[in-house]
Amino acid sequence: MGLDLRMNLSLFLTIYISSILFLVVFHIIFLGLWYVGLVSRVAGRRPEILTILQNCAVLSMACCIFYSHCGNRAILRQKPLGRQYSSWFSFWKREHRHNTWLAKFIRMNELKDQVCSSWFAPVGSASDYPLLSKWFIYGEIACNGSCPDSADEISPIYSLWATFIGLYIANYVVERSTGWALTHPLSVDKYEKLKNQQLKPDFLDMVPWYSGTSADLFKTVFDLLVSVTVFVGRFDMRMLQAAMTKSGDATGRKELLYDHLADKQDFWFDFMADTGDGGNSSYSVAKLLAQPSLRVPVANNFISLPRGNVLLIGGDLAYPNPSTFTYEKRLFCPFEYALQPPRWYKNDSIAVDKPELPNGVSDLKSYEGPQCFLIPGNHDWFDGLNTFMRYICHKSWLGGWLMPQKKSYFALQLPKGWWVFGLDLALHGDIDVDQFKFFSELAKDKVGENDAVIIITHEPNWLLDWYWSGDTGKNVRHLICDVLKYRCKLRMAGDLHHYMRHSCNQSDGPAHVQHLLVNGCGGAFLHPTHVFSNFSKFYGASYGSKVAYPSFDDSSKIALGNILKFRKKNWQFDFIGGIIYFILVFSLFPQCKLAHVLRGDSFSGHLESFLGTVWSAFAYVMEQSYVSFTGVLMLLITAITFVPSKVSPKKRVLIGVLHVAAHLMAALILMLMLELGIEICIQHNLLANSGYHTLYEWYKSVENEHFPDPTGLRARIEQWTFGLYPACIKYLMSAFDVPEVMAVTRTNICKHGMESLSRSGAVIYYASVFLYFWVFSTPVVSMVFGSYLYICINWFHLHFDEAFSSLRIANYKSFTRFHILEDGDIEVFTLAVDKVPKDWKLDKDWDSEPKQSFKMSYERKFPSKWCASTAQQDPVNTVKIVDRFVIHRSQKENGEC
Repeated sequence: MGLDLRMNLSLFLTIYISSILFLVVFHIIFLGLWYVGLVSRVAGRRPEILTILQNCAVLSMACCIFYSHCGNRAILRQKPLGRQYSSWFSFWKREHRHNTWLAKFIRMNELKDQVCSSWFAPVGSASDYPLLSKWFIYGEIACNGSCPDSADEISPIYSLWATFIGLYIANYVVERSTGWALTHPLSVDKYEKLKNQQLKPDFLDMVPWYSGTSADLFKTVFDLLVSVTVFVGRFDMRMLQAAMTKSGDATGRKELLYDHLADKQDFWFDFMADTGDGGNSSYSVAKLLAQPSLRVPVANNFISLPRGNVLLIGGDLAYPNPSTFTYEKRLFCPFEYALQPPRWYKNDSIAVDKPELPNGVSDLKSYEGPQCFLIPGNHDWFDGLNTFMRYICHKSWLGGWLMPQKKSYFALQLPKGWWVFGLDLALHGDIDVDQFKFFSELAKDKVGENDAVIIITHEPNWLLDWYWSGDTGKNVRHLICDVLKYRCKLRMAGDLHHYMRHSCNQSDGPAHVQHLLVNGCGGAFLHPTHVFSNFSKFYGASYGSKVAYPSFDDSSKIALGNILKFRKKNWQFDFIGGIIYFILVFSLFPQCKLAHVLRGDSFSGHLESFLGTVWSAFAYVMEQSYVSFTGVLMLLITAITFVPSKVSPKKRVLIGVLHVAAHLMAALILMLMLELGIEICIQHNLLANSGYHTLYEWYKSVENEHFPDPTGLRARIEQWTFGLYPACIKYLMSAFDVPEVMAVTRTNICKHGMESLSRSGAVIYYASVFLYFWVFSTPVVSMVFGSYLYICINWFHLHFDEAFSSLRIANYKSFTRFHILEDGDIEVFTLAVDKVPKDWKLDKDWDSEPKQSFKMSYERKFPSKWCASTAQQDPVNTVKIVDRFVIHRSQKENGEC
């Protein structure tokens, strides 16, 4: 391209290494002075290594930019600028010089030379600083005509570097010295106020499910394997709970049955599920739940919906696995920001005797604040329910919501004859015998003939059994069909991160459940809805889809993001993808016989030769290669296993083969393109002209010319560092001269064979090839894999989990609010926000509202700490109703809808 970057790159690396060494020495000396007590105690805080590296990088780039524009001139002996340019353009009439682009170009160059010669002129000569004369790098002599015998002008690059280093040192010393920081302390109140104004919420991003470097994901896989292979069928936490609770007697039933809400008037309750993923989305839903009331538009008017007296959460409380970190950061943190726990409550306390009520409240029935009941999901069971028991059953507060429950399942008696059964399906997809016994006895002894029951499970088995052609939840079916007998009016679940409601068709006769509702939009990534558009049968009755959020069309369009945004959303996937592609073509490096591809007379001839070479490479992999063939075989097994089991074995093999073939062809084409690029550079003498340290040797040859060192400063530094200083720069430069290393080694292999390389030489060659091939292949592997997911989800309705977890969509969040009416029916509102804010600030209304120690957070008018940076994007202002319907409590004849 005609652009030589060797000088800038060499200069950058030299200044960068020198700056790091200098600042490291400075910090060692400064810490030594702090240790002996000569500087302030504040200096004991050690600097961050990353800060030093960032400052050195910025400093080095600034020096390189200056050198690119102004050079390293020490003496400038030139004609006056006006006379110089006038002699160059004497043929050009003066009256035409002010109205053309060339005039502007000349004036721009004049200004640049003026800035370099005047504004950034050298600071002086070495003779001005006799004590420091041996510590300078001198400027390059640039003159017209005769020049002085020698120049002792200080290098402007060196003076710029010294200025930046001096500023860094001065700033560091002032920050950590006695004086301003210690004599001007802020009061506690002012400090907290300033901190709140400057800080933003410490929300975690959405879980990167395709990250190849996430320790959390590896732990999730390990926990799942242990839970499935060790505990399922052998040990069940629900059995332990049953053993510790005698559900048959009054004391045991009290730990599972909560009837303190049965006499409440004007009762509201909320349902959400699958929270604890991205902080922005989880907090958006939690903030809506925490508001004293929500004002939402209906037609041309607004209605006010009060906060629920009870919050029901349907499992999967934190992703990707249950741990102290994920529960605290992904679950408790957003809810505590939305509605703060009592001031006297300690986060690390353990609730021994629940419920732990505020002072002045005698019993749970007298408590007026919001309460929360939760069931575990499959992600909560990955550690055998250990974290759920510690944080839910043995703690009292989820933010400002009181958690009275003591077990992983519960029964809740509501006003007007309504009941909520919260079932724990564990990893079995069904309730255990003891759980079935408790709910069946409760249904016979407590639930009236005209009462109505809402059953909450984590998994919506009506959709998943239809999708996977399975038959799970036999005990749940027995409970609903044979024990409750048409008293189950609603089934709710999460697990699928969208909103869908199906209602039974009245013309089909009796239905054991009137409405089937899925709402897993509590904070986790979005799931598609169009995959489940054909569901229609459950427990022998037919159902029709009433509402889907997002709509089927929108869901299908969102899937297109796998092609366009997979790599942007899952950049950590590059680590694995690049390695896989390199293994697929490892045995094919180097390709020594590529001259025939370049000898074609036409484009079609080049293309034909190229494709023939690709086919030859494929045949070599299949017939002669060991490493690459093993990689292809392992990838094929993985791809076939990756195809969902709902597909027949033959189709799984076919889909897996096509998937691997696309990856293999892409890897072969990329390998040949890389090899052809190197071959072209070698043929044009751009590479393989010298040894492995070409850049360093070139820089050393021009260093004395452009950066004179008559005092031998470099030699002294080399001696003091025992040769470390030039060695670091030498090998760092060779790392940036990878193409030359590749070309030289490739030429040697093609001439003398792979046997001519030593083991270290082979490692260096393959490492250099891998570096470039990895950079070239990562966009392609993401494109191929994203296209595979798009085709599967939209054409075959496969990979609904994998194809949308890759997009990590935080938008389309919702929860469902219920109101028990005077006549005993329930009016249902599903509230949603299409777009979740990404930027938050301290809510001024929350900050200005008086904070009284005896006042609970649910009594505040503005209970949530953060609001969206733009008021129009705040969830409170964008919330809308996406579904509204009524559930009738009264039993119709024969259970008809």
